[in-house]
Amino acid sequence: MYRLIFILLSIIVFSACRSDKQKDDFSFSGIKIARYDRLQYEATVQNSFFSLQRMNTEFSQETRLLIEEVLDLGSVDMVDMNDRLCAYFSDSILVHLMEDVGEKFKDVSNLEQHLTRGFSNLKKEIHELPVPQIYTQISALNQSVVVGDSILGISLDKYMGSDYPLYKKYYYANQRRSMSPEYIVPDCFTFYLLGQYPFLWQEGHRSLMDILLYRGKIAWVVETILEGNGSGKTALGYSKEEIKWCEQHEKELWEEIRQNHYMRTTDPMIIRSYVSSNTRLLFNGEKTPPFLGIWLGMKAVERYMKKHPEMTLKSLLECTDYSGMIKELN
Repeated sequence: MYRLIFILLSIIVFSACRSDKQKDDFSFSGIKIARYDRLQYEATVQNSFFSLQRMNTEFSQETRLLIEEVLDLGSVDMVDMNDRLCAYFSDSILVHLMEDVGEKFKDVSNLEQHLTRGFSNLKKEIHELPVPQIYTQISALNQSVVVGDSILGISLDKYMGSDYPLYKKYYYANQRRSMSPEYIVPDCFTFYLLGQYPFLWQEGHRSLMDILLYRGKIAWVVETILEGNGSGKTALGYSKEEIKWCEQHEKELWEEIRQNHYMRTTDPMIIRSYVSSNTRLLFNGEKTPPFLGIWLGMKAVERYMKKHPEMTLKSLLECTDYSGMIKELN
């Protein structure tokens, strides 16, 4: 009897200690990437019925996202969808692409390590933020990263390297520069945070300045959790030369925005010119780096955070008072 009471008390004490430990421990076991791309290859190219079944059972959410949103083939519940999917990926170009992906990305442990470190840093700042199940896929050169409910998919076929021959047929040089493996981890966190903290398209809050500061704060947080130096090298993939150019011309760039009355503009063409991957001519015919406006927004957020050392990453991500932020910096 006494032995039974002792065991019960031990269980209660152990459970309480374990509960307290979990309450204070916001770490996790680490990121393990699911190789859904291999299932795609086995199911379609190798005609594996077992792999096709796994796609529809073990990875039903990923398959629905791929079929309905990425490839836009129709409803996943269509009677002939399996045949459609296999026919789609039977294209010789896609078969070759899938084989190249399998060869280039035999091992993704390095990605797992960097993603684990980034999410660990993010969880320390925002304990309640969920960590998605991460998987790899073949998107047939569609979206680079897809975000669903508790899942995040990496399209490996969009990260084969800027010199990959197939890319040269379909993409400009400025587009290809971000289609390399080193962009995978920053892109994952960028798209993940854009999904967790979406831009609020409210009346009166759609100006160039609102968007630059919104995208800038996302880039700044990505630089922070990936332990970058805030220069734009980590989040935007800038070279040393591009960073130097931006730093030299930062004041002139802001002055251009003010003189042209762009601060409050909602013109989509002007906004796109500042946040897209395209370069544009500026200052004596010099080409500017891509995502120039995002870099400007990131540096503005950096200055704002230095003025408010008490502000947490969570508070920054939740902040939507971009007019107030810019007023403090003027």
